[in-house]
Amino acid sequence: MSTYLTILGFNSAIPTINSSPTAQLLEMEERSFLIDCGEGTQVQLRKAKAKFSRINHIFISHLHGDHCFGLPGLIASFRLLGRETPLHVYGPKGIKNMLETIFTITETHRGFEVVYHELDKDYSEKIYEDNRVEVYTIPLDHRIYCNGYLFKEKPKERHLNMKEIAKYDEIETCDYHHLKAGKDFVLSDGYVLKNELLTLDPTPSVSYAFCSDTRYLESVIPIIKNVTVLYHESTFLHDLKEMADYTGHSTALEAATIAQKAQVGKLILGHFSNRYGDLTVFTDEARNIFPNTFLPKALEAVKIEKNVC
Repeated sequence: MSTYLTILGFNSAIPTINSSPTAQLLEMEERSFLIDCGEGTQVQLRKAKAKFSRINHIFISHLHGDHCFGLPGLIASFRLLGRETPLHVYGPKGIKNMLETIFTITETHRGFEVVYHELDKDYSEKIYEDNRVEVYTIPLDHRIYCNGYLFKEKPKERHLNMKEIAKYDEIETCDYHHLKAGKDFVLSDGYVLKNELLTLDPTPSVSYAFCSDTRYLESVIPIIKNVTVLYHESTFLHDLKEMADYTGHSTALEAATIAQKAQVGKLILGHFSNRYGDLTVFTDEARNIFPNTFLPKALEAVKIEKNVC
């Protein structure tokens, strides 16, 4: 069960012919999480051949249009596609009022429940958890209230060492669950077989941090420390740092500095100002600080794994 990130859109402000505003699809442990939902997201989801029915949790960083204007249309499409299961929407306080007002005025009727999780804390908090995945907020510094999100796989089960297990007739299939959970096996004569003998190390768990619109903010570093992959906005190059600060954004150099200080595995830049035609200038600047920096590629499914090169 590998984890894949599909970046549906990564430009700032407005859609263009060749690019879309911020939206990402994270497939982790058989869950499909939608992160931000700029205009045209559902079209990008179709191009990516994503299964709409698998999206049960949507995480919105903030209520600027290029991060949420695609949400009403997507929810309306869910209804037209016959959705009946609940949809969980996480976002800043006010997102419920925004969406419900649109649905009321447009008489958009839903055949399923939208469960709102409105956020207003200025500290990192766990907002989602199941038996395989945890999600935390990453408080950011933008012009309006804004969060990034940290997605973490829980530790995975150990792998069975069938070559060793086959040596012991007393070990039955019903014992495998306990072995995978790390427990030793006690033979009938009382001899203890250590778990390390009967199992192999589990597949390493991975993590993904999404840092949406924000000024340079070192308080995110302990939250995202050692994440496998970090997406960090880099709207401007560093020669426009004053403009970045004024508009509540970061430069490529600043994003790379955060990645370097947090010791992340890989950095993906995004949310580029439309003033830049050649986006390679962003990696040119960032790689001076953090060599393992990359540009996003729309609709490309990137595998998130340890030791990314």
